[in-house]
Amino acid sequence: MAPINNQQKHGYRWALFAAALCAVVVVLGAFTRLVDAGLGCPDWPGCYGHLTWPSSDEHVARAEALFPEAPVEHDKTWPEMVHRYFAGTLGLVILGITLATWRFAARAPAMNYPRWHATGLLALVVVQAAFGMWTVTLKLWPQVVTAHLLGGFATFSLLWLLALRLQNRPWSLSSNSYRRLVGLRPLIWLALMVVVMQIALGGWTSSNYAALACTDFPTCHGEWWPDTDFVRGFNFAQSVGPNYLGGLLEGDARTSIHLTHRIGALVVTLVLLVLLYRLWQVPLSHARRLAGVIGLLLVVQITLGITNVLASLPLSVAVAHNGVGALLLLSLVTLAHRSYSAIRI
Repeated sequence: MAPINNQQKHGYRWALFAAALCAVVVVLGAFTRLVDAGLGCPDWPGCYGHLTWPSSDEHVARAEALFPEAPVEHDKTWPEMVHRYFAGTLGLVILGITLATWRFAARAPAMNYPRWHATGLLALVVVQAAFGMWTVTLKLWPQVVTAHLLGGFATFSLLWLLALRLQNRPWSLSSNSYRRLVGLRPLIWLALMVVVMQIALGGWTSSNYAALACTDFPTCHGEWWPDTDFVRGFNFAQSVGPNYLGGLLEGDARTSIHLTHRIGALVVTLVLLVLLYRLWQVPLSHARRLAGVIGLLLVVQITLGITNVLASLPLSVAVAHNGVGALLLLSLVTLAHRSYSAIRI
């Protein structure tokens, strides 16, 4: 058997840095959305025509003359622009990583650098920038806001996966452990699918301001199944044009979204518990440690979700709920990568 090449590839530290920076962008995006600062700047990419945001009385007066329908609110302008600058910096870092990956691939073809992975990431960031613009120009249209959130999570996951690929440290497994881990692949894909769907439901819940449609737990409005309106709640053909700040849906429609998100959480919990049970049976310390991480993140995420309801959506808890959701997704991406890159010895 040929010797296994576990040499770390060039660009690993930059990919790790980009993933950490993307985590900051994801959290800033959640913070911006939760403090209702998504329209803190009515234009794009600047803010009231400024590179940062209007601060002096003169600049504020000029900004309000240019945008009379959008008075300057300082507590909303700075979160929006800080998020944009961090996101722009992340885009430049990913551009640099992509160019470097192609250069390294040309110099060392045998190292099999993931150049198309990096290129896809760069394309995704360009699309994300467009969604960031549409979030403002379409005035928080829920479809765009949810897609923008999913794009952020996808960018985070793909950056982390790129770092894992450049790290080049596959698990070396016995035949028994390898067989058990490979046998988990369909279940891992199912877990990834339900977690992504739950993240999408979370985005839809947030963009339609349905997080507090139910203020008690485990019941909703004191009932196990209150009045709902799923047709309006999941009407993806909502018209473009109105200002969606604060939401436009009636109570029953928001309740249907909230309940669906709760049901999704139950499905995710059941699927992950089965996965963790199966993963724990793999006779490998690495697999069991990863199972412990996934289980801990699941418990924390459930706790944060319940706290959001019972404590009326505290800002710190709501932001943490977004962040832990991203980490839970990353833990499953890690498991999927390990299952496909593992080497049988």
